[in-house]
Amino acid sequence: MERVHAVVLAAGKGKRMKSDLPKVLHRVSGQALVTYVLETLRAAGVEDPIIVVGHGAEGVRAIGGPRARFVDQVEQRGTGHAVMQALPLLPQQTQQSDPVLVLYGDTPLLTPDTIRALLEQHRSSEAAVTMLTAELSDPTGYGRIIRDGDGRVQRIVEDADASSEEKQVREINAGTYVYDPAALREALKGLVPHNAQGEYYITDTVSWLLSRGRTVSALLGSPEETMGINSRRELAQVEAVMRRRILEGLMDQGVTIIDPLTTYVHAGVVVGRDSVIHPQCHLEGTTRIGSGCVIGPQARLVDSTLLDRVTVVASTVEGSIVGEGTRVGPYSHLRPGTQVGRFVEIGNFAEMKNATVGDYTKVHHQSYLGDATIGERVNIGAGTVTCNYDGKGKYPTVIEDGAFIGSDTMLIAPVRIGKGAVTGAGSVVNKDVPPGALAVGVPARVIKYVTANTER
Repeated sequence: MERVHAVVLAAGKGKRMKSDLPKVLHRVSGQALVTYVLETLRAAGVEDPIIVVGHGAEGVRAIGGPRARFVDQVEQRGTGHAVMQALPLLPQQTQQSDPVLVLYGDTPLLTPDTIRALLEQHRSSEAAVTMLTAELSDPTGYGRIIRDGDGRVQRIVEDADASSEEKQVREINAGTYVYDPAALREALKGLVPHNAQGEYYITDTVSWLLSRGRTVSALLGSPEETMGINSRRELAQVEAVMRRRILEGLMDQGVTIIDPLTTYVHAGVVVGRDSVIHPQCHLEGTTRIGSGCVIGPQARLVDSTLLDRVTVVASTVEGSIVGEGTRVGPYSHLRPGTQVGRFVEIGNFAEMKNATVGDYTKVHHQSYLGDATIGERVNIGAGTVTCNYDGKGKYPTVIEDGAFIGSDTMLIAPVRIGKGAVTGAGSVVNKDVPPGALAVGVPARVIKYVTANTER
């Protein structure tokens, strides 16, 4: 069976980005540009691509990981030179008819359907190379694709060399190619660096093949898909397109987006049907949201999981898990490591870090719970603080089921509040409180025992 080999060009620095970061590692909707290209190839059935790396190679290798093979372009001598570096990793003797797909690592909007269509046209046309093109409303600065009366590609004319008639042509080279492998090797051998930079350009392989009477086919793609990125402005333009795609996908799956213009969702975020996303929300990283949830306005969720029917209003949730029917906010902050149970109420200015909160517990106002385990049906009064850090180490606090923590209670960790126990307002608790006990004062002391009530 035919196997498609892919070469992804990702060695360039991207000078116009004015960045120390390799261009292909800049992010769109939360993912590196080259990640989108790798995912598109996988979805199109193209496995084990070769990535040509150069500037910032280690970072690109880390992103690509086991999904790709890598080859170094130590000396940056153009895109044609980059493909030359990949030749040793392509089959030398066997499977010579397998096509070679060459594309750039900064084209995140390219879709699997377009890759498949390009490959199919290459097969049916039996061309030496099939190139992806696009029609631009303003093609100034781009090389034009000149076709004959039957639609066959005759030549590529650079903008500076184009006649006034040729400048009217709006079809341009989009920079994605499928080659017959033998034709690719021949064309690369024939490249000559006739330019001020002394570089070998992959685009010149097309002209070389045409000059020798070889068939060159072209597939007209959408201008949106063929957008590459060479500047921060273009990065922002691609971000806007990707964001629109992501939000339209969610809406098609049954999610209500109140205002797409002010909603930001990373690629890979999952949102269940009948959930509602209000304006000025950011859903980032590996976030997973269940069905029937209400998010926002002004919520930020990062690498978190929300089960069904959760509400998060004007709050930040990072690296946390929130159980069914729980409400968070406004103005709360769940920090990494927090796990919240079902039907919990977390109110204004509550902060949690590395905390576990049981079902039906209430944490309504101005509190900090860090390195804490809180049971079910616990009431945390306003101003409660778990004092978990003594300047050297961090220590745990445990509050058992049904406990009632009075307002302004300071819990000096390590400490345990027993089942059904109560602390008085303003208490400073530095010793364990037994189940069913009432502790008050500074420092707190047990003054009597009360009946444990785990149904509060």
